[in-house]
Amino acid sequence: MYASPAPRHGGNLGEAILRYQRPREDWLDLSTGINPNGYPVPMPPASVWRDLPDAFDDLRDVAAQYYGAPVQAVVPCAGSQAVIRALPALLPPGRVAVASLTYSEYAPAFAQAGHTLVPWLGPEAGLPDVDYLVWVNPDNPTTRCVSRQTLSRWQGLLVERGGMLIVDEAFADASPHASMTCHAGEDGLVLLRSVGKFFGLAGIRAGFALCPQGVATRLAERLGAWTVSGPARFAVRTALRDTAWQAATRVRLEKDGQRLLALLRGRGWPAQGTPLFAWTPHAMAPRWHAQLAAQGIWTRLFEARPIAVANGETRTLPSLRLGLPSTEGEWQRLQLALDGSRPE
Repeated sequence: MYASPAPRHGGNLGEAILRYQRPREDWLDLSTGINPNGYPVPMPPASVWRDLPDAFDDLRDVAAQYYGAPVQAVVPCAGSQAVIRALPALLPPGRVAVASLTYSEYAPAFAQAGHTLVPWLGPEAGLPDVDYLVWVNPDNPTTRCVSRQTLSRWQGLLVERGGMLIVDEAFADASPHASMTCHAGEDGLVLLRSVGKFFGLAGIRAGFALCPQGVATRLAERLGAWTVSGPARFAVRTALRDTAWQAATRVRLEKDGQRLLALLRGRGWPAQGTPLFAWTPHAMAPRWHAQLAAQGIWTRLFEARPIAVANGETRTLPSLRLGLPSTEGEWQRLQLALDGSRPE
């Protein structure tokens, strides 16, 4: 049985408020990778609040068009978290590889369902001898991104073993070049997609699993009726149809992501990034986290884990993840705080 403490996540601003005795309105929360300027959902009609969620609306069709996937592969869910907890129990017990530093919910979910966890440093170590492999692409928090060609090759090898590749694409909307949605519905491949990150709609708890038809049917049965609320269905359908907003947001996030990297690297922080967050592995990460928190800026600190670095080396380092500020005032506040937290 998996005995690790409950997984920790960003967005835990309540912890910062208690620890540092600073009121909520005085904090700049950069602890998640959520778009701080998310989709402006219009007010839904009154019937959306009154009626039970309609599983026969066109949500699956809209999602299938957005992802370029067969509609029979699409399973709406209450955020990818619901799938992470449900999917392992639908699979025959086997050996599963989850990267040593990645989204923290996968390892306990598979362990609790009776699977055997196999230590894996990540893509640099190649495909291990397992039945199932979980990869977040791009990875959270390490920002590593595996090409579609490599993922497809892994999928084929795992299918030969009777296994499966699970790819979490929660951050793929901002830079979809490596997305596997063109393979959605194929044997041995489950994709998890979120509307929380790129669309900035984490609070509605909605997303999709893209699965082979048999898995999709069993997963939908396991998740049960009304898994996505009526207001969430309305918000997701509206956001997925708004291609103009999506195109403009990708441009803005790319620019903002590069700006965040420039801020960090210009002050000596060894950072790498995605359009939605930056990540810096360094022995000083706990001190930087505390220095920023003392100035009312909350970041996500990761404990020391084995990390692949340049030239194939592996080091065990703590690390820090920073999301994007929302306004120019927040950017300036972060810059001033970083000026006072230079690496030694």
